[in-house]
Amino acid sequence: MSSVFGAPPFACEYVVIGGGGSGGNSSGASGGAGGYRTNAGTSGGGAASEADLSLNPGVYSVVIGAGGPSKTSTGRGSSGNDSTFYTVTSAGGGSGGASGSSDGGSGGSGGGAATGGSPGSGTANQGFDGGSASNGGGGGAGEAGNTDGAKYGGDGVASTITGSSVFRAGGGGSPGGDGGGGAASTAGSANTGGGGGYFDGTGGGSGAGGTGVVIFTLPIQAIATFSAGVTQTSAVVGVNRVYTVTETDPGSTVTIG
Repeated sequence: MSSVFGAPPFACEYVVIGGGGSGGNSSGASGGAGGYRTNAGTSGGGAASEADLSLNPGVYSVVIGAGGPSKTSTGRGSSGNDSTFYTVTSAGGGSGGASGSSDGGSGGSGGGAATGGSPGSGTANQGFDGGSASNGGGGGAGEAGNTDGAKYGGDGVASTITGSSVFRAGGGGSPGGDGGGGAASTAGSANTGGGGGYFDGTGGGSGAGGTGVVIFTLPIQAIATFSAGVTQTSAVVGVNRVYTVTETDPGSTVTIG
């Protein structure tokens, strides 16, 4: 980091969350949250804050992972997609199991298991495992599925990077985990990476996974310009500007100068 505040290389804090996994249909289980990585507080899976990051002027990749789609026919859910900022990638959440395909999928946080199956594993330093038994809860960034009770989604992790404390990356379940985890037949919340809930016979299918998000800060003296197809907002918090990226096209970038 530069010895002169606001001059390059720029100090950068980040939260990167993958898309959540969707729940399973037909005696299904719930989807796991997207992986959670940050250097501005506790990371997922019980990990400590990651290393400081400094960015020189240049062009950096930014990708928002989609959540796994709702499962409207018999079978397991779908895994979420990875989110990336520069060299930091958070894995998509694991899919919820279902009758006939009962194991939960592994991912950023693992998907829950259906009856007779094994829960999906979370990714080290990103999230926790899914829950087991019937309608297993999806793993969250802050705890495993079923930690708070049968079918419960694992809670996510809170961050104050935007200036207030917000939980993100909760696992799907009944109820869903704190941080956007979807309840039964309900989608994970958008741009939290929350897992989708299992199909309980109501609505048209299981809950889809919530889309991921990339949040990063730069000194207010730095200028960030995004490529076409990027949806983002920004706000000044103290001496930094906080950028929240919620949607990207393939090949999207941010140019920092």
